[in-house]
Amino acid sequence: MTEERPPFPPYTMETAAQKVRAAEDAWNSCDPHRVSLAYTADSQWRNRAEFVNGRDAIVAFLSRKWARELEYRLIKELWAVHESRIGVRFAYEWHDDSGNWFRSYGNENWEFAPSGLMQRRYACINDLPIKEQDRKCRWDRGAPRPTDHPGLSQLGL
Repeated sequence: MTEERPPFPPYTMETAAQKVRAAEDAWNSCDPHRVSLAYTADSQWRNRAEFVNGRDAIVAFLSRKWARELEYRLIKELWAVHESRIGVRFAYEWHDDSGNWFRSYGNENWEFAPSGLMQRRYACINDLPIKEQDRKCRWDRGAPRPTDHPGLSQLGL
């Protein structure tokens, strides 16, 4: 059985934006298995300075991530698109087990297989300590960002 995840490359601005929102919704679920299904079985990642290869490693990585990054909420925004590649910028908020809040900013470069599954993901991320009252990502944990919640540009991020 062939795995497919529409829309398929080559991407337009519209279909790339669909991919970006689907990824945001999946990551906001904080479900490592659900997220891993959007990637090829042999997907290659670089996340900060960590290299992750394959779905099992993606699940393990995300399980560790969300055990440490509590109350995770993410917003992604399409930056650029060309054929099977999409550039994304993002920000997410979380706190550690001591209650210290952070906003993590970054950029991702994605490359997709013809099946619409992501085969490469390269992420650069920086963390900024914030106060809880300065949070901008406020919706129910594990849920998609509400359609009426502002995106990165509207929030000035």
